[in-house]
Parts: sequence; C-alpha cells; structure tokens
Amino acid sequence: MTDRYPFIPYRPERLPIDVALERGQRALAEAEARRSVRDFSSDPVPRRAIELAIQAASTAPSGAHRQPWRFVAVSDPALKREIRVAAEAEERASYEGGRMPEEWRAALAPLGTTWKKPYLEVVPWIVVAFEQTYGVADDGSRIKNYYVKESVGIACGMFINALHQMGLATLTHTPSPMAFLSKILGRPANEKPYILFPIGYPASDAQVPDLKRKSLDSVSVWLTDE
Repeated sequence: MTDRYPFIPYRPERLPIDVALERGQRALAEAEARRSVRDFSSDPVPRRAIELAIQAASTAPSGAHRQPWRFVAVSDPALKREIRVAAEAEERASYEGGRMPEEWRAALAPLGTTWKKPYLEVVPWIVVAFEQTYGVADDGSRIKNYYVKESVGIACGMFINALHQMGLATLTHTPSPMAFLSKILGRPANEKPYILFPIGYPASDAQVPDLKRKSLDSVSVWLTDE
C-alpha cells in the first residue's frame, strides 16, 4: 500500500449568498481592471512582493500534487540585459524572419506589438516560470509528473492575479523558442521555460489597448433544468 497524505478537516465558512455574490462582483471588477502592460516604471519592487506572488501561485492544484513548477526571479541588470538581447533576437526572427505566419502578424497588429522588448531592462524584476517535465529523486532517479502544462498554467494564472492584487503589472511573454532562458538561467534538463513575466509598476504615461472582453453568453454554455 502506498503512503497517503494525512487527511484533515476542511470546513470553510459558508457565506450568506448576498455576501458571496458581493465578493464575486468585487473580484470580477478587480479582474476586469487588469491589463497586460508594456510600458513599465523602473521604480523598485520589494523582493517580498515577488515572494508572496510565487507562494500564492504555489497554492495551485496540480496533478498528483507534484507541483511541477519553478519560478526563477531575476533582478540582476546584467542578466536582464542578456535576456533582452536573446529574446529580441528570437522575436525579430519571428516577426521579420518568416517564422510567424502573416495571419498571426495581422492578428497582433491591433495590439501594437513588435520584436522590440526594451521593458525587459526597465522592469525591476523578471520572473520566468519553468515547467518540470519530470521530478528528480535524491538518488537521481526520475519521478513522473502528471498534467504538467495544465498545472503550471493554473499556477501562472494565480501568479498574475496575486501581482495584480498588489498593484503590480506584468505581461505574459513567450518568445519562441525559449531555450535561451534555460541556458542563461542555468536550469537543469528537467525544466523547460513556460512563460516569462516582466514585473513592475506601470509607467506614469503607460497606455494599453482599450480591449473589450467577450460577453458571458459568448464564453459559456448552460445546461440546466430551469
């Protein structure tokens, strides 16, 4: 018989429905206010804020509770410069070198994105989320991880929300390919870069596209007996 985690009582407070819905409405309003930012301030962000966001992300559910993620936080200017140079090289090859289909470039055009990523040196922090394709035991043997991409994706969503709750801004940056991040950051073979997050406060003159989210009706299907 395999070892099991000890089970403990779980009795969260059941809120009155009006209180629950009020909290839900507030959470929705806060989520609606979040935007991806490409114009950042260089103002410092305390390490503790990044720690809290990583800890919040690490509460995410994961396949078999393997927690197959690693968040690498970078504030060293030389490393940020190295990441920017490598990221821009890959992005330029995508935008101008034929990697990115015309349809994709057309879809991105309204957002004003280019291969240039100067914010990677402006932000006080870069955090790279890595997915652990397998675990490594003390004796060096491999430990199978389950639902890795799903688990890391959920953790990254919770990471973004935690940053937003602290008044910080970020952007999900996924230069392709991203193997340069493993090399620059010295990560082992079982870790693959998943998302790069530049993190800081929005610049005083930051602007974002006036995006409209899809309506509830367009993103949901209800199969009820009502």
